Amino acid sequence: MMIRHIVLIRFRTDVSEAQIAEMFAELEEIRTKISGVLAITSGRSESPEKIERGYRHGFVVDFDGWAALAAYQTHPDHKALGAKLVAHAEGGLDGILVFDLPVNE
Repeated sequence: MMIRHIVLIRFRTDVSEAQIAEMFAELEEIRTKISGVLAITSGRSESPEKIERGYRHGFVVDFDGWAALAAYQTHPDHKALGAKLVAHAEGGLDGILVFDLPVNE
């Protein structure tokens, strides 16, 4: 069963798009270090509905199972990036939503 790890972030207003792009580039680098990562997609919302409620950026990581997600969560590069995301999010951890969705293939 695939696991879709969805993260939405409300970045502080003083965080530039360039800084956000750098953090998302770090996320892409993690893909090469952890087995079981199937895909990573990140960026800014372009929703025509415009109901993001301040969560204008986010990413999705698809894993080949729960074990791969667990390896990602404990990996030192993920922990470092996670700390950086929290530091740049509005309200710290309160500015981040995480949703893990099992997907039947």
